[in-house]
Amino acid sequence: MIPFRPMRESPGTRQAPQSSSEPIQRVLVPSAIGALGLELTGKKLTHIVIVPKGRDRQEFTPFADLKKSERSDFLDEVLGRLFEYLAGARRRLGVDFDLGPSGVTGFSKRVLKETAKIPYGRVRTYQQIASAAGNGGAYRQVLAILLGNPLPLVIPCHRVVTVKSGPGSFVAGPNKKLWLLRLEQRGLTI
Repeated sequence: MIPFRPMRESPGTRQAPQSSSEPIQRVLVPSAIGALGLELTGKKLTHIVIVPKGRDRQEFTPFADLKKSERSDFLDEVLGRLFEYLAGARRRLGVDFDLGPSGVTGFSKRVLKETAKIPYGRVRTYQQIASAAGNGGAYRQVLAILLGNPLPLVIPCHRVVTVKSGPGSFVAGPNKKLWLLRLEQRGLTI
């Protein structure tokens, strides 16, 4: 699992680690599936936490508390696309994102790339994703990787299901996974 990297400074904006000089912004917004903690670096989305709790939640600045100077066209675009998707009005988010800050490499990166290819309203099994990522026997590892997905919704891990025992696990719990799968099924019938 890829843990959320809580910051130690006050919430809002801070400098990105390592080579990037882009500021990191963490914003908390309400949504149809609960609060979303969004992390943005420059014009890339780098992390989404669905319903952050406790200390993780404190790492985000509520959108209503942002100063006008802290709002950007990119933030507005991300929010608009997410809200349209969660309302069933958008099938593809098309948001620029960066997995680099999450430290995802190797097989994990291949799993996330394969998961990102799953079309709206369709599902794949953990086994199918493992095979597509180059290790057909690693379906349990795929589950662990997807439970640590740093960009749920953008990389639609809710579209990866088990073969026999229902929809399977999800970073935000099985009820939210079912909600998202039903949303997409309804969107296909419109």
